[in-house]
Amino acid sequence: MEALIQQLYYEARARGLTQAQRVLVIADGAVWIWNLVADRFQEAEQRLDLFHANTYLWAVANQLHGAGTPQARQWVKPLLKQIRNDQVAKVITQLEELKPHLAQAAVKTADDAIHYYQNHQNRMKYKEGRKRNEPLGSGAIESTCRQLQCRMKRCGQFWSSRGDEALLCLEVFWRNDRWQRLFPHAIITAPANN
Repeated sequence: MEALIQQLYYEARARGLTQAQRVLVIADGAVWIWNLVADRFQEAEQRLDLFHANTYLWAVANQLHGAGTPQARQWVKPLLKQIRNDQVAKVITQLEELKPHLAQAAVKTADDAIHYYQNHQNRMKYKEGRKRNEPLGSGAIESTCRQLQCRMKRCGQFWSSRGDEALLCLEVFWRNDRWQRLFPHAIITAPANN
């Protein structure tokens, strides 16, 4: 993990982190990501991925009314709107008020949502993000991760951890236009058009 953090920080600095007027980090609720942000990107604005935030409300809705039911959609719709409008405290209060009326499994699901929102409330400023035309989710980076996963998980491919890490490292150097650092003698030219 430390090697990943060092490389990420190096890449961010190489791409202009120190000259940026404003830095935004969008991520899911993984503790290691927010610890990294606190360690290396202290000045960055932090935003919890909206999709991940919504999944907790959907889990409660599905527990209450059944997965995919019109009743679940009807129940969750106003709460999702409150999340998008930075009214997280209101959602937490509504979930707390609902708990005494729930079955044990639903209480656990509601508690999970409440704790998640309490832990990330300061990162749930979606209204501000919309005003600035910023992304509210981490879809772009998740798409990039998926591309890398597809590269590494093709049919018939089996990797040792060592081989997996080595190939992934090469792929990242290639994608970040840093191939010359590994192979300074290689001259990369575009193929001739015949």
